[in-house]
Amino acid sequence: MPLENGSTAPVSPSAKLDRRFSIAPMMDWTTSDYRVFARTLTKNTLLYTEMVTTGALLQGNHPERFLRYDECEHPIALQLGGSDAAALGKCAKMAEHAGFDEVNLNVGCPSDRVQNSLIGACLMAHPDKVKDAMKSMQDACSIPVTIKHRIGLDDQEEYSVVRDFVGDVATTGITTFIVHARNAILQGLSPKENREVPPLKYHYVHQLKKDFPDLEIILNGGIKTLAECEEQLAHVDGVMVGREAYHNPWLLSQVDEQLFGGHALIQDRYAALEAFVPYVERKLEEGERLLHLTRHILGIFQGEAGGKQFRRYLSENGHKADAKVNVLLEAIELVKHHQQKG
Repeated sequence: MPLENGSTAPVSPSAKLDRRFSIAPMMDWTTSDYRVFARTLTKNTLLYTEMVTTGALLQGNHPERFLRYDECEHPIALQLGGSDAAALGKCAKMAEHAGFDEVNLNVGCPSDRVQNSLIGACLMAHPDKVKDAMKSMQDACSIPVTIKHRIGLDDQEEYSVVRDFVGDVATTGITTFIVHARNAILQGLSPKENREVPPLKYHYVHQLKKDFPDLEIILNGGIKTLAECEEQLAHVDGVMVGREAYHNPWLLSQVDEQLFGGHALIQDRYAALEAFVPYVERKLEEGERLLHLTRHILGIFQGEAGGKQFRRYLSENGHKADAKVNVLLEAIELVKHHQQKG
């Protein structure tokens, strides 16, 4: 299918994906704009889309907009939300046709909104539905099919809950399990609280790798530094980072070197922003608002002199309907001025 830059995505699966480090799918955050910026910082990180429901793809207006991405975003995975096996199979086929490198099923989101449609973490209580979905998705496409889930629901505290779930789902041929190392509390906690309140149990995920050595086990939840990533990689096959990769995107600049053994893609924050500017200009010409683009880069100077001024300038000026790329360039110059003064 045509990409945003007019090129055509490949329809064949890529070489085996290296899931050593990935960025979690996050609603309203891991948009194509954010992912393009992430690519100025890291070439090896596996990127995930926001969750896209089967209804949005099969029944919504202009479903192709959910499948658009820029060619630079590879490797990229599409995360699906749904529980109907036939619908998920159709959407997995759409993902492959659109050129995605992986398709993932969300069995981790605790939101009330998705529970009502039997989407997300509540599916852990319905392993037969999950297995039917996994079979249907695998039958429909040749790209890797993966699953992202929690370690249990509500007051389920025993390790055996997640062990039995993984063992059951693995009978379908699924080999990659992304495990958010917290329970999902389906009633009484907001999605935000569900990312913070239930205790992290990394040892449960480590035990999964011991019990299922032939499966690829990816750990998610609470990771904030690359040192923590390296520590976890001694126990599991990969680490998925969420909010920290969004709020502190400079973290990504060292991933290729520290975790993949390659070379850093970029040497400073200014170079990353410079690489992002042509994309911003193109999107503005296509009618996108500057604020929609710059909201994803507000944290690039986190902890640096001028960082607050950068965020404030973009927030105060980027929302204007006629805001152009010069607003971003002026914000960058503001940081340089503060750093030179310091």
